[in-house]
Amino acid sequence: MGTKAVILAGGFGKRLRPLTDTLPKSLLKVADRPIIEWQIRWLASYGIKGVIVCAGYLKERVVEELGSGIRIGVRLGYVFEDEPLGTAGALKNAEHFLAGERSFIVLNGDILTDIDPTYVLSAAERHMASMAVVPLPSPYGVVDIDELTGQVKGFREKPMLGEYWINAGVYALRGELLAELPESGDLEREVFPKLAAQGQLVAIRYEHCYWKSIDSHKDLEEASAHFREPRRSQAIT
Repeated sequence: MGTKAVILAGGFGKRLRPLTDTLPKSLLKVADRPIIEWQIRWLASYGIKGVIVCAGYLKERVVEELGSGIRIGVRLGYVFEDEPLGTAGALKNAEHFLAGERSFIVLNGDILTDIDPTYVLSAAERHMASMAVVPLPSPYGVVDIDELTGQVKGFREKPMLGEYWINAGVYALRGELLAELPESGDLEREVFPKLAAQGQLVAIRYEHCYWKSIDSHKDLEEASAHFREPRRSQAIT
């Protein structure tokens, strides 16, 4: 597969201070490996070995860590922003790297997952954009109650709420969409609502998968525990 991927890794990671005082969020360690390296290895495991990193805050540290990508078995390109451009603006800034691409993957720089991105790419053949969605995880444990008697039947620890779906931060976009992106702004707030109104955005559901957004110190700990399990870490080498 010759498809390229773009990782949007320009954020400040303010909720992860003081760790992000000296490191960009993408380089924070999950099971002794930077978040962005897990992402790149995941992409490479599906044959996506041309990766563009959109970096901003402490961008030099990202280049120092990853270099050309040879160590990980991919070809890395970098696009830098001097001030925050938003997810759409950052992608627009990388337009020259994506010239001639029929479609490509876009990935938020703070998520870890094992979904198969080829399904998202296939959907972009029929629509201008596609979005991976995953079930909403409950932030709390759930009590199962008998509707008739009120008796407690059992407990479920933070189950997936299957009737609700959330944006997984993994997209596939058609190349011609690049010309329509704003110089600054967000995909989620400005671009995707317009595409949805035009019937040109499709959701691809991933029900049985691992997905984690790294937004807090607790998220780092939970993700590290997940990837330290032998069967997990072997999946992405």
